Amino acid sequence: MAETPTTLRLSLKTRLLLAAHSFGTRAAIRSDHTLNRSVLNVFDPKAAASAKPINGVSSFDISVDPARNLWFRLYAPTSTATSDALPVIIFFHGGGFAFMAANSRSFDVLCRQLARETNAVVISVNYRLAPEYKYPCQYEDGFDTLKYIDDMSFESFPASLDLGRCFIAGDSAGGNLAHHVALKACEHTFSNIKIKGLIAMQPFFGGEERTESEIKLVGAPLISLERSDWLWKAFLPAGSDRNHSVVNVFGPNAVDISGVKFPATLLFVGGFDPLHDWQKRYHEGLKKAGKEVHLVEYPNAFHGFYCFPESPESSLIIGEVKNFVQKQSSLA
Repeated sequence: MAETPTTLRLSLKTRLLLAAHSFGTRAAIRSDHTLNRSVLNVFDPKAAASAKPINGVSSFDISVDPARNLWFRLYAPTSTATSDALPVIIFFHGGGFAFMAANSRSFDVLCRQLARETNAVVISVNYRLAPEYKYPCQYEDGFDTLKYIDDMSFESFPASLDLGRCFIAGDSAGGNLAHHVALKACEHTFSNIKIKGLIAMQPFFGGEERTESEIKLVGAPLISLERSDWLWKAFLPAGSDRNHSVVNVFGPNAVDISGVKFPATLLFVGGFDPLHDWQKRYHEGLKKAGKEVHLVEYPNAFHGFYCFPESPESSLIIGEVKNFVQKQSSLA
């Protein structure tokens, strides 16, 4: 892995928020790979949808399948100066496949900012969580939502959507989910959706091997080797290990994607993220498969930094996403 700074400098506010999150997570997880969701919810405040614009963005909750509690929150910028149809970013939240939700306050703030700054409609998907629902439930929910959106009429919404300029995005576990949903979408014929790009923000990948960044970055915020192992165990079917193809996507059990028309990818990596080396391997794997991939590295960034607006890199990542969406949208 690339050399990283030895000291992570964080504001007092960020440190307090990270400490509260860490405490809540430790209190909620159990050694038998189950969760106390009542405890977890105390440390995961939620935000309601608001048709009345907040910071120039309206939001609406739309049900896909009540039986699965599968729904999404649509964010529509209202301060746009154009009446043209807007590109669409379909976003999958992070949380190790086990934590958080589309209406978690931190993701509500992030998606609202994405919609406003990129001038795009953002659709944040609320999928089922492990360990109650293991793989492949999350991928099924993600792809079923894409098909639902493809068939949906958006005439009553305040912004016009251009599904021909659609981007699949996600952070952490949501970045993993975005990769696999995009891969499945490559095999499907949509009526309206055309995927122009994949946006992977510090995606959650792994394997049986212990990488240098996992070993070296002990004590880094939000994610650790022990926590990653717990999350993969809670997510994967019984008898599976971390070299499963959905975890180690370019590992010994990898699916060959060289012949797949995979979308151009924008990949974000942080120097203080224990998953750094797995993300760099993802970058190399895409390149070796002949896919277009743009790597953006922030040496001083920790895992999930974009959920902390006071982080210096949080505004930078939004700018990179905006440029990528504009560039890919302009391509035929």
